[in-house]
Amino acid sequence: MQGADAIGVVSLMLWTLMVIVTIKYVLVLMRFDNRGEGGTLSLMALVQRAGGRGARLILIVGMVGAGLFFGDAMLTPAISVLSAVEGLEVIKGAQGIQPFIVPIALVLLISLFMVQKRGSASVGVWFGPICVLWFGVIAVMGLSAILKAPQIVAALNPLQGLAVLGHHPKLGPAILGSVFLTVTGAEALYADMGHFGRKPIQATWLALVYPCLILNYLGQGALVLTSSSAADNPFFRLAPEWFQIPLVVLATAATVIASQAVISGAFSLTQQAVQLGLLPRMTLRPTSEHHEGQIYAPQVNWILAIGVAGLVLAFKSSSALASAYGISVIGAMITSTLLAVVAVHRLKKRQIWLAVLLLAPFLVVETAFLGANLIKVMHGGYVPLMIACALILIMWTWMRGSAKLARTEQAGNVALADILPSLIARPPMRAKGTAIFLTSDPKTASAAMLHNLKHNQVLHEQVVILTVKVVRRPRVPDADRIEVADLDCGFKAMTMSFGFMETPDVAKGLLLARNKGLKFHIMRTSFFLSRRTLIPRHRAGLGYLQDLLFIFLMRNAVRAADFFHIPPSRVVELGAQINL
Repeated sequence: MQGADAIGVVSLMLWTLMVIVTIKYVLVLMRFDNRGEGGTLSLMALVQRAGGRGARLILIVGMVGAGLFFGDAMLTPAISVLSAVEGLEVIKGAQGIQPFIVPIALVLLISLFMVQKRGSASVGVWFGPICVLWFGVIAVMGLSAILKAPQIVAALNPLQGLAVLGHHPKLGPAILGSVFLTVTGAEALYADMGHFGRKPIQATWLALVYPCLILNYLGQGALVLTSSSAADNPFFRLAPEWFQIPLVVLATAATVIASQAVISGAFSLTQQAVQLGLLPRMTLRPTSEHHEGQIYAPQVNWILAIGVAGLVLAFKSSSALASAYGISVIGAMITSTLLAVVAVHRLKKRQIWLAVLLLAPFLVVETAFLGANLIKVMHGGYVPLMIACALILIMWTWMRGSAKLARTEQAGNVALADILPSLIARPPMRAKGTAIFLTSDPKTASAAMLHNLKHNQVLHEQVVILTVKVVRRPRVPDADRIEVADLDCGFKAMTMSFGFMETPDVAKGLLLARNKGLKFHIMRTSFFLSRRTLIPRHRAGLGYLQDLLFIFLMRNAVRAADFFHIPPSRVVELGAQINL
């Protein structure tokens, strides 16, 4: 590699970090937080709440971004840990280590997924000190190399990067595809905003991470200028021979931290998707009493673990994985930029043409990287696309099936206002205590209540029609969580609201309901839930297959009693058969 080419490539790396990560994500996109939460779905909910046309298109863009992010969440741990462990190959006397690279990486990755249930706080107790040490070390390594070839500072001029693309137009896509690897993880940075906060992320990036990365990339370029043979692995060859083993250990620890950030982002995105009705109910366990955003999703954790292990075994090296990497990341970035255009238009009250103009530079840069990464599709880039397509299919099927189920149930619903007069005219037997019927529509009689009246011909002294509602904001204050209205015949209508970053907890919500005048004794309260057996209406075609997938998802969803944290000993389930 010629000196001018090395300087140009380093310039592209530095300015890609500046434009995409520093300006777009850290300085611009993080201002569009949904009450402290970030990520594609959080941004989607934010712009949807602002109202306006194109709700379905915004939903599709959000779903595509979420699907691509999950592809990124599988690829990032695999390529990060593999690349760190491969640093063993440059150590003198370790030429026979190559067959052990994949097993070592697998052990580290599976161990990381096994400890996720302990929560981000316990997993990341050492992350802060390790990160500071890591960035300090790579900065010193880079600075020592810069002093030997100070001409590398010319890479700070963005024209050097444009020049190398102009001199090698045929190699442009390959160069951009490699340069793009420097900004992977930016979407996870945004998705994790709810875990760490906007200001801490911004301060850490601007004061520590970005300056250290600049020094290290300049140092790698300087090393290539002085020794072209170092181009095969300039990062590890920056270190003196005596420090290479400690550097591999430190690099592995740092990549585990990077993987943890992506995994945490996947958990947050899953919670948002479940609460927004894009995915079936899943087990979501809070892992911290002090930080509401820290959760553990066991099903997602082990799906990611299996996917990551499969990728490592299939590709076997970080260079092979690099071909698959990039498509999902740049796709997710473009979707966030498109949603940001809508956010500027609707939330900042700017004309749509001005919003497009303001964010056009990001779209131009990301489109160039998209073109560069598309050439990788046939060399492994189809993997994240397949992952994204699978998740998008699941989300679309769940939304479609849920809508069909709601329409089918609504067709057979009986308005509560029509039932109450008949109960007053012909009162049924009343049992002591309180009955709580869960329903999605507070204006209609619960199917469980109708079945109870039909078969048992009895009602409790106090009947509560409970609707659990998820709103398009991250959290709901306790003062606004409960609404109770008195109806005739001992009935009460109660709405319990939760944010899309909260775990619905009916038991805790009922304690707040006491302040609204609801009197009950939990040991004299029964919760009536409907259990539905679904039967596909069609017998052939894509609609039939999609119905079967929806039924499979419904059967494997977490039971409503568990998801809403209802005391299991107080639950009564009444079944019904429904044709989709």
